[in-house]
Amino acid sequence: MTIIGIDVGGSKLSAAFIHSDGSISHKEKINLEGSHGDKVCSLILKQIERLRKLSDTTISAVGVCVPGISNQKSGTVWAPNITGWEEYPLMEKIITFLKSDETTVVIDSDRVCYIAGESWAGAAKDCMDAIYFAIGTGIGAGIMVDGTYLRGSTGIGGSIGWLAINRPFIPEYGECGSFEYFASGKGITRFAQKLISENQGQKSILNVYKNNAHLSTQDVFEAYRQNDAIAVEVLTNCIEFWGMAIADLVSIFNPEKIILGGGVFGPAVQLIDDIYRESLKWAQPVSGSKYSLVVSELGSDAGLIGAGRIAMMEHEKNRDLA
Repeated sequence: MTIIGIDVGGSKLSAAFIHSDGSISHKEKINLEGSHGDKVCSLILKQIERLRKLSDTTISAVGVCVPGISNQKSGTVWAPNITGWEEYPLMEKIITFLKSDETTVVIDSDRVCYIAGESWAGAAKDCMDAIYFAIGTGIGAGIMVDGTYLRGSTGIGGSIGWLAINRPFIPEYGECGSFEYFASGKGITRFAQKLISENQGQKSILNVYKNNAHLSTQDVFEAYRQNDAIAVEVLTNCIEFWGMAIADLVSIFNPEKIILGGGVFGPAVQLIDDIYRESLKWAQPVSGSKYSLVVSELGSDAGLIGAGRIAMMEHEKNRDLA
């Protein structure tokens, strides 16, 4: 069986062969900066063709991970970070390009692909109930219950950036949710910039960003390592929000593991013990005592591997029904 996995991010695209043991080969990563709509689709098709030429056999399945919503019924996708991908007919374009009834095509959200990858070949390999907690530019959760990946009635399940964790409601929450507003990568830099602008003579490494210079999450984490007062306040705030949100997920789903991943959780690994302790304050006591909080084993390949896994499963199901 020859499987192609593709992971489309807001700024990059990765493609590779996905093998039966969860390993990958012939991976290529492309920068998507400035690309939109049909251009991103064209790059996906070029990667499929590149890998197809490298294979000695017919491509059994193609799995695509998208940074947004995949409508399983229509085959269209919505991705907020890709201009022109509002109800974009990605499935139709890929099937038309392949010109083969023998190749299964599956498109799913990054949330589902993350937990599919980790449950197959990563940190949740031996679990039936686990959650991938992704924090990067935005926030989302891939949820697996009794070995089944939850998508919701319209494919939006796991959009935990909209968890209501602060009041009163302000209009800014309408675009991303209150949790994401405060505790995503953008939330970290937003709060840090607010404190920097309000700083009245307090010494801080981050004061150099007072005149709207570019501030990254890495800058905040580096300042935190140096015990900078503003960085400590920002990340202490995030630890509380992350812990509360994880506690909600633990209390609702009673998972064996919650896997931390996404761009923010490279530097945030140092905070995992603090996040875990915070979650125990809020979680249902029994389920809270039974779960473990771990870091992704697949890193940036979780979505790529997960897309391949979902495609493989769908192809096997179709073959059994034939």
